[in-house]
Amino acid sequence: MTASTAQRYRVADLLRVMARLRDPATGCPWDIRQDFRSIVPSTLEECYELAQAIEHEDFPHVAEELGDVLFQVVFYAQMGSERGLFTFDAIVDTLVTKLLRRHPHVFAGGQIEAVVPARSSVESVKESWETIKQAERSAKSQGGVMADVPVALPALPRAQKLQKRAARVNFDWPDASGVLAKLEEEVAELRAAMAGGSQADVEDEMGDILFSAVNLARHLELDAEASLRRASSKFEQRFTAMEASAAAAGKTLHELSAGELDELWEAAKQAPADAS
Repeated sequence: MTASTAQRYRVADLLRVMARLRDPATGCPWDIRQDFRSIVPSTLEECYELAQAIEHEDFPHVAEELGDVLFQVVFYAQMGSERGLFTFDAIVDTLVTKLLRRHPHVFAGGQIEAVVPARSSVESVKESWETIKQAERSAKSQGGVMADVPVALPALPRAQKLQKRAARVNFDWPDASGVLAKLEEEVAELRAAMAGGSQADVEDEMGDILFSAVNLARHLELDAEASLRRASSKFEQRFTAMEASAAAAGKTLHELSAGELDELWEAAKQAPADAS
């Protein structure tokens, strides 16, 4: 069988593979033991691996990681089916229904092939989107502005989401300059807390600094999580370059003085390979 005629598996095959893996008699012992809670860490890990592949523009790897994320969905669907909670078809039906409801500017009358003749602006779409989502929250008795912001979200994106919600009711700084001034104010308060000697106060003020930094990123139209990942990656690359330079001189970083470490750091920052 040539590559052009090789079998192409479909969603139905994936669902069958998942059912086989969970078969109590002939399935995989590890997969059989899992439950909703136990695979959450794997789900989060797969999403982060996907994000990393996208940031590196490693698109063959992106396709592979998307498959891993899809497998997580299918895994939950199989467990839901086993317990009579929901099925994969129910997941798809709920998703399509939600997309049709949230995009009235695309699907006329909520019909997949019905076209809305007038094009909408991005601004009007954003307003409509939040209005529809607020109606959904109200229908679930979650009428508060901050309702349904997941507590389990990583801290940076959760802070950003809370701030966006507050901005919807005009509780926001008018521009980035005000946020920057607030950040500087929080830094001064941290200095005072450090001088005061209370670790609880220091932690509280440190949190305010981080929250204000996320707010500043939002006003600059930056994603705080992506910005921090970029900064962490840059630091890692430069530190690795420092280690390589020290090794080339027959030394380890532990053997170098503070001044020598600073010299290696500055050299790493100036290296042409540093895309930042």
